[in-house]
Amino acid sequence: MAIDVATAVEDFWIARKHGEFFPRAYYDQLTSDDAYRIQLALIDRRVAAGERQIGWKVGLTSKAIQNQFGFHEPIFACVLETQPSGHVFGSTELINPGIETELCVRLAHGLEGTVSMAQVREAIDVVQPSFEIIETRGDPRQMMLVLADNGQARSVVAGAPVRLTPDLALDKVSAHIDINGQEMATGLGSAVLDNPLNSVLWLARKLGQYDRCLRPKDIVMTGSFVRQFPLASGDVAVAEFSGIGRVETGISKA
Repeated sequence: MAIDVATAVEDFWIARKHGEFFPRAYYDQLTSDDAYRIQLALIDRRVAAGERQIGWKVGLTSKAIQNQFGFHEPIFACVLETQPSGHVFGSTELINPGIETELCVRLAHGLEGTVSMAQVREAIDVVQPSFEIIETRGDPRQMMLVLADNGQARSVVAGAPVRLTPDLALDKVSAHIDINGQEMATGLGSAVLDNPLNSVLWLARKLGQYDRCLRPKDIVMTGSFVRQFPLASGDVAVAEFSGIGRVETGISKA
């Protein structure tokens, strides 16, 4: 059946206040367009209530993570918080948390609609090694509810910025992720839509469908090089990106 988006937004907002992020009445009921419109309306409400949107994330960009979630196209969501590398979250601060190993870019200039790769490169100010901190706030098999609930986004932990120079090929960057000193995975930038910059290109075009655009100083999380990993109390995660740098985060012991 067709969903009334305004009603759905109100239902999601009320449920969220009670700690329910995936209202059961909407299981298997939303299209991706419904989900994006609910997501953006909820973010607008959160911003009106005092939060600040500082950028965007592009998710489900690598085969590894698409296969993990059984959904085979990119998605977008909003970023509302960043923390510096080394940040340790409280033991009970996050809801079923995990990490994605990504490059974060910061824009010097805005981008809108259909843009070229050259325009994307020219618009980017710096690149940062980063973890996206995700929360599994409901059944991940309900992908449209994941999308409506802002794509699992919770926070971004970012390392020192480096300039995107002409000789820095992001598709050739390798990432190595350790959790508690144990190597968990390695991946290449080419796993992210062939090049992480393609995420920005895709995002600029996709946002245009919703009368949104990328603004100067926005950050964009470009997508995980490898699969998503859970984080538990006491865990410490470190990622090294060749030619970019290092990022570290963790969760305090209970």
